[in-house]
Amino acid sequence: MPILLGIDVGSTSVKAVCVRSFYKRLEVAGAATVDLGPNMSEAEAIKLASAAALGPKSPTADGIAIAIDGAKTAVRTLTLPKSVEKQLAEVLPFELDSNLAFDVAQSVFDYRVLPAETPPKATMDVLVVVARTDDVRARIEQVKAAMNAEPEAVGAGPFPMTLVAAPLAVTGQGPICVLDLGKTTSELVLIEDGDAVFARALSLGTQGLPGTAQKLARELRVSIAAYRSQGGKSPTKIYLAGGGAFVSGAKAFLSSELELPVEPLPQPALDLSPLTPERIAEMPRFAKALGLALSLGARTHVMNLRRGPLAYERGFSWVREKTTPILIMAAVLMFSFAFSGGAQLFAKGKERAVLEQALATVTKDVLGEETQSAQRANELLSSQTAINDEDPLPHADAFDVMVKLSEVIPQSMTHDIDELDVQKNHAVVHGIVQTVADAQSIASSLKTERCFSDVKITRTNQVVGGERQKYVLEFDVKCPEDDKKAAKKKTDGAASAQPATSTGGGK
Repeated sequence: MPILLGIDVGSTSVKAVCVRSFYKRLEVAGAATVDLGPNMSEAEAIKLASAAALGPKSPTADGIAIAIDGAKTAVRTLTLPKSVEKQLAEVLPFELDSNLAFDVAQSVFDYRVLPAETPPKATMDVLVVVARTDDVRARIEQVKAAMNAEPEAVGAGPFPMTLVAAPLAVTGQGPICVLDLGKTTSELVLIEDGDAVFARALSLGTQGLPGTAQKLARELRVSIAAYRSQGGKSPTKIYLAGGGAFVSGAKAFLSSELELPVEPLPQPALDLSPLTPERIAEMPRFAKALGLALSLGARTHVMNLRRGPLAYERGFSWVREKTTPILIMAAVLMFSFAFSGGAQLFAKGKERAVLEQALATVTKDVLGEETQSAQRANELLSSQTAINDEDPLPHADAFDVMVKLSEVIPQSMTHDIDELDVQKNHAVVHGIVQTVADAQSIASSLKTERCFSDVKITRTNQVVGGERQKYVLEFDVKCPEDDKKAAKKKTDGAASAQPATSTGGGK
């Protein structure tokens, strides 16, 4: 029963949601909010909101997820050839370098490939979210200071709300918008067929309404127009989340300005029974925190900025918590291996008895002696078919050539080998030395080797743009033993042919 905790740090409050994961069922066990004030730091608010959401029965969480503000992220849609799909992680930093206002080397990113269009094209669209490494690290350290535990995931802006609103994005009915309407800023995500396809941070919230209402509506229209300029479809509905979902008149005003139906985000299809009716009614306020908690157990890809140098690693404490199920699984595996091993040994024993009986029959018929020992059968076979063959391999090969070259080149000599080619008992060395005399000294040393013959320098020329000399050294690689072996084979062949000749003459 994993306990998942999502933490949403806003400009005026911190919201936390605790989700318990059961078999084929998710339960929202708690939700809490703590207002930020002049005497309340974000770390303190995170600690208090998390403790209230977890409740006294669950002092710790199995997984924690938090997010950084959408204003601190950059969202880009890149069009790339499909041929680089398997190397996206390596290609994207180069593509992002010219699309960002900050150094991509000091940032972390996550991405997803957007669904292909019909008919298919040779290119693909990739949605990428990028944030500075220092901003993500600061959020991680904030959670560690507040809860003495690291967050397993760091979401990006409004993307976590995708998991809450995905069931509302019915396939084939166009994208929907989810607007997290905060007090000073807002975040917008467009969802199509259950996946996020566009996101943007807005500089206005509910503060200043109704005076700033026209500016807020204009930012929303510009954001939707930006998505449509990329080839996206017009959204069919806008859902309000965050504290702004409960501001009087916001729904009616946005609906009239944008000419789209606007309504609060519906209740999630989860078990909300542990919550009070008042808290259930406020669930749109916790949409982002709930999405972060769900992202810890989601099977679909969710944007997570704990990448690269900030990748999450589970510690020993997690292993200690899982000791009991790990030991049970280990015992089951050991029993399975023992049973499987015993069955295999029994089968092998039966098979061995059959093979030994077959070996006894064959050795008696073929070798004249009945035996069930494979070693004795090999001895009988070797004694009847013994052939004293010499090793067909040469006594010197390319490796020996390299060894001899390294031996004859003095340590004081500056020498480079461009190419070494050994084929059909002939070696060709392309090297670079300081002077031609150095090359001649190498050739002279090789002439003394017993397996090298006809050693000569066939060409020398000066290195282009330098004073060093290139040379080409050629020689034959053949040891005296190889000649003796060839002569012996020739003698043996003649000896075996001689009786056949004399017998033919007698007839």
